[in-house]
Amino acid sequence: MSRPTAVDEGVLVVNKETDWTSHDVVAKMRTIFGGVKVGHAGTLDPAATGVLPVLVGRATRVSEYLVDWDKEYRAVLRLGETTDTQDATGQVLARVDPSAIGEGSIRETIARFRGPQRQMPPMYSAVKVGGRPLYKAARAGETIDRAERTIVIHALDILDVEGRNVTLNVVCSKGTYIRTLCADIGQALGVGGHLYTLERRRVGPLSIDDALTVDQAEAQAAIGTLPRHLITLDQALERLPVLVLTGDQTRLALHGGAVSPAGIEQLPASVEPVSVRLHDQEGRLLAIGIHDARTAGLIKIRKVLAAIESLD
Repeated sequence: MSRPTAVDEGVLVVNKETDWTSHDVVAKMRTIFGGVKVGHAGTLDPAATGVLPVLVGRATRVSEYLVDWDKEYRAVLRLGETTDTQDATGQVLARVDPSAIGEGSIRETIARFRGPQRQMPPMYSAVKVGGRPLYKAARAGETIDRAERTIVIHALDILDVEGRNVTLNVVCSKGTYIRTLCADIGQALGVGGHLYTLERRRVGPLSIDDALTVDQAEAQAAIGTLPRHLITLDQALERLPVLVLTGDQTRLALHGGAVSPAGIEQLPASVEPVSVRLHDQEGRLLAIGIHDARTAGLIKIRKVLAAIESLD
């Protein structure tokens, strides 16, 4: 796949190390990229490691599509200890000897957490209730009523059981709190538990195998090879269907005008509105649109991603 020719646009897969906040990584990357606009998609807690998609230049405009991706984690659940934050950074509230819990019981209980389910956001989270982040209320010793959310655990597999530690591979929908999942599993087993360590292995198509640490990115920038590691906007959005426009449709789309589906092949079959990538005849990414079969398939432009003069 194509790569950007300049170091000012695309998605960089960063392997965030422990004790870095996502904001810290963005601030450092802004310096590395020389002040170009930089953002990220999908926050990682400071204690967590792994894939953090860093958005550079125009890529910051597509973050809403990237955060919808499914995610894959390597998590260690520690049984027998309940903490106030549901992870290892918090205060231990209760300890129970989990040695009587056999591996068979663990596997049987974990199996119940696969598939769609309701999950309560933890108090130590950035979720806002009444405009106030829950973590601020938690730090003040308050507990706030909050609504459960529907999440999906696509895969939940035990990789290892060693003493009180259970290593899990989790593939889940957006909005899933792995520490809450671990706490809920511990509670279901009757001994409590918390998230001991967490590594994000994948965000959508972005894998930890392709990730650079901050130090590695800085070293690549110093020798001028960092652009090779940037993923294009088109590649980052590869999960969205592609519609190829004619010349007249291209000009209309670049001005933000809704496009008739006439002459466009392979329209999405869904009766629900579908986000699509719009290409010109040369395969260049023009914009992101919404195809809605309920309005005669009219394609409304959500984001124009190419400048008219760049296509001349």
